[in-house]
Amino acid sequence: MSDGTAGGREAGSTFADRLMGRVKLGGLLSLAAPVLAIVFAGLITSVILLVTGAPPIETMGTMVDYGLQPRPLTLALNLASGYYLSALAVAIGFRMNLFNIGVDGQYRLAALIAAAVGGAITLPAPLHVAAILLVAVLVGAGWASIAAVLKVRRGVSEVISTIMLNAIATALGSWLLNKDRLAVEVAGSNNIGTQPLGPSAQVPGIPLIPGSPLKVDGLIILAAVMGLLYYVVLNRTRFGFDLRATGRSEPAAVASGVNVKRMIFTTMIISGAVAGLAGMPNLLGESYSYSLNFPPGLGFTGIAIALLGRNNPVGIAFGAALWAFLDTSSNILQIHDISPEIVEIMKGTIVLSVIVAYELVHRYRISAGQRRVSKELSGGPKVQAEGASA
Repeated sequence: MSDGTAGGREAGSTFADRLMGRVKLGGLLSLAAPVLAIVFAGLITSVILLVTGAPPIETMGTMVDYGLQPRPLTLALNLASGYYLSALAVAIGFRMNLFNIGVDGQYRLAALIAAAVGGAITLPAPLHVAAILLVAVLVGAGWASIAAVLKVRRGVSEVISTIMLNAIATALGSWLLNKDRLAVEVAGSNNIGTQPLGPSAQVPGIPLIPGSPLKVDGLIILAAVMGLLYYVVLNRTRFGFDLRATGRSEPAAVASGVNVKRMIFTTMIISGAVAGLAGMPNLLGESYSYSLNFPPGLGFTGIAIALLGRNNPVGIAFGAALWAFLDTSSNILQIHDISPEIVEIMKGTIVLSVIVAYELVHRYRISAGQRRVSKELSGGPKVQAEGASA
């Protein structure tokens, strides 16, 4: 009896060791994939620099040296806040197997209307900021709900509908941003924008980087809070479980009692609501007005960062920081007569390499799992025979 118990403990220990080994290997592969993608993108960029006559190592070193200085580092953090919120909005849809390409239109329309409302009302400081954030959330969610209704009621692909809604949002924003409607002329320039926000609507910056003349946008805290909420809701709540289950297999989710249509509708609205916040760090911390030069393209940048971060809040944070660092560091290249578009090539190569790397990791895991099951099945009768003889 004692021998059987000892044998069972040994077998259990061996199984646990094998299981932990596989878990650690899977984790290492998931971490190695983006790192290898970045290294590969660096090699491709180096080849392009050599072809154009620029020294790769010196160019990369110049970018790193410039990007780590206090002022550029502060600018990178300010960019990363908006990138992070945009990527979270995209990741919410990805976890549900929804491709919300409409984040770009959602955040721009939300920022425009929120800026117009914020400039038109007067409230005490905390309430004024809260009102602007609420308007942005409602507009983003409302614009995303159009695609959600089309998806649930008519089966229209969210990819097609959100692409079209991006174009409509751009046209609608251009129509609204007119001196006959929501815009006023910006003093001392040919630019136009919404009524500037008063002091009560301005979020103070944080002197986070020593030696920098600039401050980090205060709404970087909002980005961190949203990342924490994203993790808790998706991993520690029933709603998050239903969302992930539906994203993995709709038939299995239906069999377990999940209302798939309701989950699709709710997820799209939440994704749009978070997208509405993507422009708020810039609006409330820097520009204080929505004008013609309001930062464009956050939605499409968010797609790349969500892919790079594997829809993980920590991975997305690293991706947002990397993208912001590259964007800020590219400013120094023109001084050295190097085209800053080399950074765009590098970012594109990173995204493509990450997709390929993750697909290879996914296929390796499937193959390893199949080999493991085959091995265990082939060893099954022998184990049973040994158990019977004992």
